[in-house]
Amino acid sequence: MRTLNGRTPVFCDNCEERRRNKSLKGEKRRVDLLVETRLKGEESLIIIHVEPQSYEQTTFHDRMFIYFSRLYEKYRRRILPIAVFSYDKVKEEPDTLHISFPFFDVMTFRFLKVELKRKNWRDYIQQDNPIAAALLSKMGYTPEERVEVKKEFLRMLVRLEQDPARMALLTGFFETYLPLSEEEEQHLRMELQKLDPDEEGRIMELTTSWHEKGRQEGRLEGRLEGRQEGRQEGKREAVHVLLQAKFGDAAKALHEDIQKLTKEEHIDELLLKVTGAPSLQEVKDFIQEKVPKQIEKKRLQ
Repeated sequence: MRTLNGRTPVFCDNCEERRRNKSLKGEKRRVDLLVETRLKGEESLIIIHVEPQSYEQTTFHDRMFIYFSRLYEKYRRRILPIAVFSYDKVKEEPDTLHISFPFFDVMTFRFLKVELKRKNWRDYIQQDNPIAAALLSKMGYTPEERVEVKKEFLRMLVRLEQDPARMALLTGFFETYLPLSEEEEQHLRMELQKLDPDEEGRIMELTTSWHEKGRQEGRLEGRLEGRQEGRQEGKREAVHVLLQAKFGDAAKALHEDIQKLTKEEHIDELLLKVTGAPSLQEVKDFIQEKVPKQIEKKRLQ
């Protein structure tokens, strides 16, 4: 978010809605990201609600309306709801909830939607946005374009000049969702040789340091293919790498609970959560919501 009217946006880490939001069925729900800010040229505050969704859910638009209703009940401000769909299937997601009778239209609720698989990755490679670089791996590309997507991702990282912690964060996310085969890696090296020598040298220096670190820590390599259990374990290891890079040694306290996540969609959501979480407590709250209730109770004792 940009700073508007001299005020920085406020991220609502500790909002009641983030900690516990019971749905009509009694389930615990959490709003993923709330931002309080202003539109350019306006004085009144607005609320922006961003909800990542990494798996298909037929009642998702109902959920967005429930979030919207409760946020409006509390804040009584204009609310912009945004859903970010990140799963691999290309699907036209509904963005409207309509309630009506034959004799009367009660209401129509809509939210903005971002379907990553419908986005053309080429439209984002010139942006100076590190999150856009990582999300290239979740956008729409053909099997033949996999190597080119990785090449452009590396070029973006070199251009953006991120610090080592953010570099590890972005790379871990990208390579979790777009791991190249050995043949593709060889093709990538050939493509990099066609670049300007200075740019090629900076990329090679970057990738060499990653590979050395990967060998030393024994993480990520050979974990992301094969059976479902192997994919899950690889993603858990990616979460550990990202948390360590972003929050340091304090993240080690979450290692045990991360291993207890058994549903792949929850691990996918956690990966997305870590990329945007402003605090380790937010990640901790998310994990405690997803693990089985008896494990959550045991940890809170």
